[in-house]
Amino acid sequence: MTVTAYTLAVLLNLFCLFLGYRFLFRPGPAAAGYGVPADPAGDAGAYLSIKGLRDGTLGVVGLAVLAFAGAHAEAWLMLSVAIIPFGDCLIVLRNGGKKAVAFGVHFATAIIVLISAGLLFTV
Repeated sequence: MTVTAYTLAVLLNLFCLFLGYRFLFRPGPAAAGYGVPADPAGDAGAYLSIKGLRDGTLGVVGLAVLAFAGAHAEAWLMLSVAIIPFGDCLIVLRNGGKKAVAFGVHFATAIIVLISAGLLFTV
């Protein structure tokens, strides 16, 4: 169980780093994958960069907490940040995005983050 808990936590944090990189350096495709397409050359460019910075920072913080504070602290972090993908799900739905993306990507991610928190609490 310990290996599974740590592996899932590391993978989720690395995924946040990947998303951050993608929104910073490939914002158009990243926004489309998010579920609400945006023109990075227009007004949305700054917001896509903000999202990239947010996601990348979450990945770095998550890895740091896991490495230096341990599984229990990481579990609390995961439990807290699960709000973000739930919020992303609502944002996609409120802005005319596809329900499949809202639930299949964002809601599912929130559930996986909560599962990760649960596993980390048992370590």
